[in-house]
Amino acid sequence: MEIKLSSRNDAKWLSTFYTDNAVHLSPWEPIRDSYYNTYESWLSRLYDREMAQEEGLSAYFIMVSRASKEVVAVCNLTGIMHGYFQACYMGYAVGKEHEGKGYMKELCLHAIQYAFGNLKLNRIMANHMPRNTRSEALLKTLGFAREGLAKRYIFINGKWEDHVLNSIVNA
Repeated sequence: MEIKLSSRNDAKWLSTFYTDNAVHLSPWEPIRDSYYNTYESWLSRLYDREMAQEEGLSAYFIMVSRASKEVVAVCNLTGIMHGYFQACYMGYAVGKEHEGKGYMKELCLHAIQYAFGNLKLNRIMANHMPRNTRSEALLKTLGFAREGLAKRYIFINGKWEDHVLNSIVNA
């Protein structure tokens, strides 16, 4: 497996990943229109993401299978805040075929090391819906601590969902 920051060159791979996993990811994602996962849409978003990455405002990692060249998992550091806060949010997704193989943990550890090492951040926040026990277990394994519960926090799959708030700080 290869881990890298995404670029416009990955538009086809990401379009395929999200299209192939649309049903699998739907309980955890906002409702998207039919254009959202097209190659053209991803190409446009990846251009914007490259600019944000260059400015140190985000980092979008993908894990790609060297054999099949398919995206296996994604992990994003977004909302990067510098200055007094030195923090970001972390989001992630793994393809249905690749659950339970340790790929998500490996990719998230890479992103955490990048956030604390390269970006010199102090805090990473990652939230999950209370019923998402796989995400809860992953965050616990990664060293995140539960900080609370936010009611009606994010509009997911057509309704407001509560989220468990978690964070990890740079030791």
